[in-house]
This record gives sequence, C-alpha cells and structure tokens, in this order.
Amino acid sequence: MEVSCLKNLVMESLSNLKALDPVILQVAELTDITDILVVVSGTSNRHVKALAEEVCLKAKAQGVKPLGVEGLVSGDWVLVDFGDLILHVMLPSTRE
Repeated sequence: MEVSCLKNLVMESLSNLKALDPVILQVAELTDITDILVVVSGTSNRHVKALAEEVCLKAKAQGVKPLGVEGLVSGDWVLVDFGDLILHVMLPSTRE
C-alpha cells in the first residue's frame, strides 16, 4: 500500500476512536528508517491499546501487516511499525 494511503487509513482509524492531539511528521528527509511518524494520545491505557489495535485491524483488512508492535501490554506507549509509517500512541503524561 502506498504510504499516503496508509497514512489516510491510520488517521481515519484514529479519528473514529477519538484519538487526541494527532501530529503527522514528514521525516523522509531526516532519516532512512521511515517516511512518516504519527503521534497521538489516548485518554487511558485502555484507550491507547484500543487505538493501536484498531489501526492494526484496519490495516490488516487492507492487506497491510505491521512489522512490529511494542507496548500493548502496559498501554502507556504503543509503537506500531509499518515500515514507511511509524505510529506512536501514548498517554498524555508519557507524551510530555
């Protein structure tokens, strides 16, 4: 899936579950690791987990599986790595 389509899918999924303070960072010129970083907050550990899981489910439905997911156990900060796009979902206190 093209990175812009993946970004749209991620942002729509996050919006549907009321993610807080979304920020999209275009980092292709700064690093070879990824092209886009998406950072959002959730209201609780449960909300953080639900946001990350929803993005993974919607992406898998479109045939895109994350390369890795870290932090689902604690829910303070969940990282979902899609290669060209990395999603960070965290509690506001963790984000600070």
